[in-house]
Amino acid sequence: MLVTSVKLYLTLLLGVVSVSFAAVFIRLADAPPLVIAAYRMLIAAAVITPFYMIRSRGLPQKLLRQDVLLILLSSVLLAFHFGLWITSLEYTSIASSVVLATSHPVFVAVISYFLWQETLNRKTVMGIAVALGGVAIINYGGFALSPDAIFGNMLALLSAAAVGIYLIIGHHLKERVRLLPYISAVYGGAALILLAVTLIAGYSFTGYSANTYLMLLLLALVPQLAGHSLLNHAVRLVSATIVSVAILGEPVGAIILGYIILGEGITIIEAIGSILILGGILTVILYRPKTDIIKM
Repeated sequence: MLVTSVKLYLTLLLGVVSVSFAAVFIRLADAPPLVIAAYRMLIAAAVITPFYMIRSRGLPQKLLRQDVLLILLSSVLLAFHFGLWITSLEYTSIASSVVLATSHPVFVAVISYFLWQETLNRKTVMGIAVALGGVAIINYGGFALSPDAIFGNMLALLSAAAVGIYLIIGHHLKERVRLLPYISAVYGGAALILLAVTLIAGYSFTGYSANTYLMLLLLALVPQLAGHSLLNHAVRLVSATIVSVAILGEPVGAIILGYIILGEGITIIEAIGSILILGGILTVILYRPKTDIIKM
């Protein structure tokens, strides 16, 4: 049990650290947000699909009709998550958007309770609240309220719901759909949706600097292919709630990487918020429900 727990924690840690690089690569990429999101998924899909075809020797996994529909829904949700969150930044503050977009553990916990009667003990709920409080503290001072901001806040909240349901679907399909065909299909579907939306919005995919294209490549390889794939693996080993809370460590990782790579200073507020986030995540992991069995 100790070995499996260590493997799970290592998977979660590597996944969260990998997705934390997204903020740095996005900051260094000089391109519109929707173009960045589309390139992220297109490159990821272009890499993972041939790899899947080689591994499976071109033979697709036989799926039930309901599983195909869930995979399609997961693709739409992943695309919606990126699209809605990016769009929300045009209407509301970064602080408001980040706090609301990271509220997905609440959606995961509520949906899991109503669908599968998965209950959380008091300490787990406290850990979620502390971690979300840490996110709010990090972004303190940048909240916005206006008609436009309220609309942007709603988009960010919907993006949180989208990624929450996306995690739940990944957990639900763990027994029937292997990881590689699942992420290949989901990344490919999300890529096509974001490609269409970006073209409809009138953005160009060409004319950017070599450094921007390098950052887009790294964004696809590290946060998406490595990070999201590891998190998709983790959600097959433990409940979606645990993985959802672990993802709240992304702002902490982004702050540390910003300091190391970009030379950005770390404020007292960010340090306090980061400590609360890490404390909340640790509490949720240590006091997860006994029914949350890890299977490696």
